[in-house]
Amino acid sequence: MDKSSVLEDAIKYLKQLKETVEDLEAKAEKQAMESVVLVKKSVIILEDEQSLIVDEQQLPEIEARLYENLVLLRVHCERHKGILVKLVSKVESMNMIVINTNATPFGNVTLNITIVAEMEKEFNLTLKEVVTAIRGVVQSGCA
Repeated sequence: MDKSSVLEDAIKYLKQLKETVEDLEAKAEKQAMESVVLVKKSVIILEDEQSLIVDEQQLPEIEARLYENLVLLRVHCERHKGILVKLVSKVESMNMIVINTNATPFGNVTLNITIVAEMEKEFNLTLKEVVTAIRGVVQSGCA
């Protein structure tokens, strides 16, 4: 092999590497954008004949992240008896296996809950659907 053919091969190889890097960066960016669903505030409007009340509730805050076949759920909600058990049951009913949970009281009235779950083969929900289901559990626990 002469020098020019070695250089040509090296240039081709570098171009392939560059394309591979660009593809991987695009996939990583796409995954990062798809992996976060955050539900923060809801607005409640109560209206009667003489008053209008707008209440921006801070809670619940629900965040879901996806990494490969793992789902990370973070829930910041009002503290209610049995809420952790209800959340774990709901996660398991959505074809996920709970790997780890952590519940930390924050003051006397709120609770920070983190759940790590592994998706089973039957799992077929979007993260938005997961967050909506979790939110339903949290809000029903408040009633």
